[in-house]
Amino acid sequence: MYFIMPLFMFMCGLFVFSFNYDHFLITLLSLEYIVLSLFWFIFIYMLFSMFDLFFMMMMLTFWVCEAALGLSLLVSLIRGFGNDYFNSFNLIQC
Repeated sequence: MYFIMPLFMFMCGLFVFSFNYDHFLITLLSLEYIVLSLFWFIFIYMLFSMFDLFFMMMMLTFWVCEAALGLSLLVSLIRGFGNDYFNSFNLIQC
């Protein structure tokens, strides 16, 4: 019963990630939503299994670093191209 809500969040995040690919910011936000649902799912699993939650702190550290990397990539793309549309990126010129 407790695993249904994170699973629903994960599926909604995958749906937005796969069908909404016009802006890079929306793609990053949907990936962060997926990470949040995975965090919630693993937290509930570890809480019910009586595992140590130190592993969650390690995973949270990696996810924060991933989010910072995505945000820095977004800022770099906006400075280089002027917007975050996927259609305006031309990788042949880079």
